[in-house]
Amino acid sequence: MSISLIVIIVVAVFMILMYNSLISKKNQVANIFASVDTVLKKRYNLIPNLVASVQEYMKHEKSILEDITKLRSEANKPNVSDEQKIELDKKVTSALRSIMIAVENYPNLKANENVMQLQRSLNEIEEQISAARRAYNQAVTDFNNAIEMFPTNFMASMMHYMPKKVFEISTSERKNVNVKDLFEK
Repeated sequence: MSISLIVIIVVAVFMILMYNSLISKKNQVANIFASVDTVLKKRYNLIPNLVASVQEYMKHEKSILEDITKLRSEANKPNVSDEQKIELDKKVTSALRSIMIAVENYPNLKANENVMQLQRSLNEIEEQISAARRAYNQAVTDFNNAIEMFPTNFMASMMHYMPKKVFEISTSERKNVNVKDLFEK
C-alpha cells in the first residue's frame, strides 16, 4: 500500500466521521425540539380551560385573556417555524404570568378548586418546559459549536448548516423581583 493511498483512506474516514457527527448533532436538536414542542402543545391545550375558568372573574383583565387566546391560535397554526415557536413561547409565558398574578387579586377565584387544579397543572407543565428548554439549549450549543469549530466548520459550510437559536428569557424576566411590591398587593 502506498503512502498516498493511506492518506486518502485516513482523510476519507475523517470526513465520514465529521459528516456523521454533524448529522447526529442536527438530528439531536430536531429530536429535542420535538420534545419541547410536545410540552408546549400540552400547555396550549390547557390554556382554553384556564381562560374559561377565570374569564367570569377577570372582566377587567379581558385583554390579557384575549391576547393569550390569540397567541395560542398562532402557535397552533401549521408551518410555524422553530424560531416563531420560540418567540410565541416567550409571549405566552409572559401572558400566563400576567394571568397568574391577576388570579392573586381575586380571592374567590383563588379558592376555586378548578382554577387551583389548573394552576397546579400549569406549574407542572412549566417545569417540564423548563427542563425541555435546558436540554434543547444544550443540544443547540453542541450543534452550534460543531458547525463553528475547526475542522467541522468546513464540512458544515458545505452542508449549508446555519447556527440555531436557543431559548432565551425576555428582558423583563431578567429584572430582579421587588419583594416589597409583592407584599403591598
